[in-house]
Amino acid sequence: MKKNKISINDIATQLGISKTTVSFILNGKAKEKRISDQLVQSVLKFVDEVGYIPNQFAQSLRTGKTRILGLMVEDISNPFFATIAKHIEDKAYEHGCKIIYCSTENSKKRAREFLKMFHNLGVDGYIITPPSGIEEDIQALVDQDAQIILFDRYFANIPTGFVMVDNEGGTYEGTQHLISRGYRNIAFISLASEQPQMQGRLRGYLRAVEEHGLQEHVHFIPFHKDYDILVDRVKEYLSQENGLDAIFFGANYLGVRGLEAISKMGRKIPQDLAVVSFDDNDLFRFSTPSITAISQPIDKISEQIITTLLDRIASGEPPTGTEPTGVFLPTQLVIRDSSAHKA
Repeated sequence: MKKNKISINDIATQLGISKTTVSFILNGKAKEKRISDQLVQSVLKFVDEVGYIPNQFAQSLRTGKTRILGLMVEDISNPFFATIAKHIEDKAYEHGCKIIYCSTENSKKRAREFLKMFHNLGVDGYIITPPSGIEEDIQALVDQDAQIILFDRYFANIPTGFVMVDNEGGTYEGTQHLISRGYRNIAFISLASEQPQMQGRLRGYLRAVEEHGLQEHVHFIPFHKDYDILVDRVKEYLSQENGLDAIFFGANYLGVRGLEAISKMGRKIPQDLAVVSFDDNDLFRFSTPSITAISQPIDKISEQIITTLLDRIASGEPPTGTEPTGVFLPTQLVIRDSSAHKA
């Protein structure tokens, strides 16, 4: 018997039991149907020996579920999104689900193509960090009763679930930390973005410098996936702002590029420029000097995302209301050498 050709009917014939009994066992309904543990073990042992692979499409027709979740992030190579994706994949697997994931590169065209792919595959739920411009696409899925959890950002007028961190509070705390260490000319370098997570970080910085009567130094850099271009953009700004004594990078990949820009300019951290970055990174821990960062609780974010989504799928209740519902998780200031007291 060829392994890739075996069917439930073949298993039933070989073991001398009904096809229905085999189906109940393979679909996890043995206890519900009061099938003996001995028979369950016999079927599972035989299935393992012959290498039976269930027909996913046929299963989904019977159950109405594919046990597949679609995960769409901004950039899967970014350490933050990569770690989140791994945690979600592991937690989903524990619940019998598989993950299909992809990167949008902040492109609404790519995002729309991936959403269509997820829809055609019949995923049970969507986990998305949405780029700007796909509000109508998300609303269309909500109108079809799709279960959606957005994370890292959300749309204010679309009733999806979401998981965020306190971006404003985290950046406020990091800026206050620099001020407490004696720094007064603090730049905030961030992405040119209207997305809520980036706007929250900007508000936190502005609130802190305003409270202390300090001059704001805000510089926006357009999103670009080319590493060297981002390094050059940071260098260009720093060469024009010689009075700065500290920099707060609004995202970890800007922080990484910023460290290289500072190094190429021959400036020392923290003697010439103190540095804080939003979102921690392994490089920040091992860098010399080590880099102070606002750490996001990745495990808690992942747990909240997958638990909320699976609960919604299990309940079968469609989204309600006109506004999103979700949680804001606290960040943590991790103090390292890059923000030592100003000499």
